[in-house]
Amino acid sequence: MAASFSLAQLAEHCSVKYRGAADSCIEKIATLKSADADALSFLANPAYLKDLANTRAGIVILSAEYLDEYQGAVLISANPQLDYARIANLIYKADQPQAFIHPHASIDPDTTIGSGVSIAAGVVIEAGVSIGNDCQIDANATLCHGVSLGERVIVHSGAVIGADGFGLAFDQDHWVKIPQLGSVVIGDDCEIGANTTIDRGAIEDTVLENDVRLDNLVQVAHNVKIGAHTAMAGCSGVAGSTTIGKYCMIAGASGVGGHIEISDHVTITAMSMVNKSILEPGYYGSGVEAQPHSEWRKNLARLRHLDKTIKKLLQRKRDK
Repeated sequence: MAASFSLAQLAEHCSVKYRGAADSCIEKIATLKSADADALSFLANPAYLKDLANTRAGIVILSAEYLDEYQGAVLISANPQLDYARIANLIYKADQPQAFIHPHASIDPDTTIGSGVSIAAGVVIEAGVSIGNDCQIDANATLCHGVSLGERVIVHSGAVIGADGFGLAFDQDHWVKIPQLGSVVIGDDCEIGANTTIDRGAIEDTVLENDVRLDNLVQVAHNVKIGAHTAMAGCSGVAGSTTIGKYCMIAGASGVGGHIEISDHVTITAMSMVNKSILEPGYYGSGVEAQPHSEWRKNLARLRHLDKTIKKLLQRKRDK
């Protein structure tokens, strides 16, 4: 059950100014379009300005530039999405899982579990695993032998941490498996999405530093190192022995090749392929945006002739 909070209380919680009656109260979160008088909403994307004019929300979080667009009770925020997150955590804190171990979890006795940990049904935890305080392990997740979690780590349903990396050597006509001797070390305040996989290291460990956030269906291969505060969106993946810096953002369906390095503060746009090191901060991308199919077919046909066209142009330049 969500608690009730006044405009003044929320402003104090977020250290922001407000406009409107200090005792205006809300007890839930809703979108601008669906909110009613006891709900809080926010505007972070100007694409939703059309919904702001007609919203019935009791309180709206707005940046100063949009104050004239709305006459109701407002929290004036430099970062509406961030303050929305803070308030949502405050309102729904009681709904978060409490410390418990479900009787249908399978936990090896050689496991170290900190205080305040919740472990759901169907979880499998193998020998030698260490779980820090206040972690949350959701249903059907698997922590393979020797894995280490820091404090306040969230592992969502179906995630597998510490399975063997894809280590193989070819011997004339068949593959020979390379033993994966390392493990996975995850720092504090990390979040591992549903059905995400993090492979154990081949010799040394695969490492996620503090506050790394992985979306659903992310693949992290063996011996990868991901710097603190980096986030990877759904269906992205990184191949073995690559190092990703701090404060990076890797958008959905992107692929990062193996044995390369990515600097701190790098943003990779959706559906990009990174095959060589990125040593300078900034935005990088290689995905092709969708376009009408007929237009794409024409462009593809011309692309097939690109090499011949370039050669002709170079020859003309030489002939002049």
